[in-house]
Amino acid sequence: MLLVQNVSKVYHLYKTPFDRIRELNPLRAKPLHTDFWALRDISFSVERGEMVSLVGPNGCGKSTLLQVISGILQPTTGRVVTRGRVAALLELGAGFNPEFTGRENVFINGEILGIGRAAMQRNLPLIEAFAEIGDFIHRPVKEYSSGMYVRLAFSTAIHVSPDILIVDEALAVGDAVFANRCIRKFEELREKKTTVLFVSHDLGLVKQLSNRAIFLLNGEIAAQGEPKHVIDKYIGVVLERQKAFENRDRKIHPAATNRHGDGSSEILDVTLLDETGRPCGVVSSGEIVTVRIRTAFRLKRVGPMVGILIRNRIGMEIYGTNTKIEQVDLGAFEAGEELDIDFRFACWLTPQ
Repeated sequence: MLLVQNVSKVYHLYKTPFDRIRELNPLRAKPLHTDFWALRDISFSVERGEMVSLVGPNGCGKSTLLQVISGILQPTTGRVVTRGRVAALLELGAGFNPEFTGRENVFINGEILGIGRAAMQRNLPLIEAFAEIGDFIHRPVKEYSSGMYVRLAFSTAIHVSPDILIVDEALAVGDAVFANRCIRKFEELREKKTTVLFVSHDLGLVKQLSNRAIFLLNGEIAAQGEPKHVIDKYIGVVLERQKAFENRDRKIHPAATNRHGDGSSEILDVTLLDETGRPCGVVSSGEIVTVRIRTAFRLKRVGPMVGILIRNRIGMEIYGTNTKIEQVDLGAFEAGEELDIDFRFACWLTPQ
């Protein structure tokens, strides 16, 4: 269904635009550019109905690879083979003419993909219902918010019956309700045996949806396989980079630190428990959950405070509490003593 074979992409970087012209001189032996390899020898295949995710830090080549697969960019070496209709939702702003209305852009996209106007006319009610932008479907796209734009673009892409769907991180622009709707649609596409290749920084989403994950680093494949193992590899690289950054930062700013507290205590473990008190990794909306924190005291402390803070995938703080808010007096502790504290609450953090 999709074959990527030894694909590489190089860009020539010049110090000044005029160097491009100077380099055309046939008498000049030394080039005036340096080579930047955005992709190096990338090879993988995606079977029919398989859902594969690309993960990796910014600048590792994920979006470049999707553009090569979509045919927007030509590879320097290698080839890409696709079978069937390819629908791509890449960076925000690509694919729609800002001067045309949403409705007109839907028909134009259909014509580009070889779908007749009559067929797109039949799909239009489904596209409008999924996008939920109301009367703005008749307004020029340049008047859309980023969220409205991506809702219409995604809705159009999935309703043209693609054999291969390619999605960049554009879904991060949508709100939580639209994101959940997209996840359900991805699951439907998987049942219909649609091949999906997508980029996401939401590692939980990658684990939930993907059959396989590919970790790109510096334009090369660093790991591929089962999503859990690939994500563990990715997180390990991120932690190593963060540790190296902190070490450099300490040398420049010896007093700088990203940790809070005075070192008199240390958190040893944090466990999420379900309603029955068993450790778990996933809970349902409305379920009673417990966050158990185990800490050790390095120095004598009187009246310490323990708290939790929960953030969503984009870093927004959505719930928090502590022993002071809960009016719990923990008493006094000697150096070497340990403390277990439970925070029990109903998990109303996702829509029902």
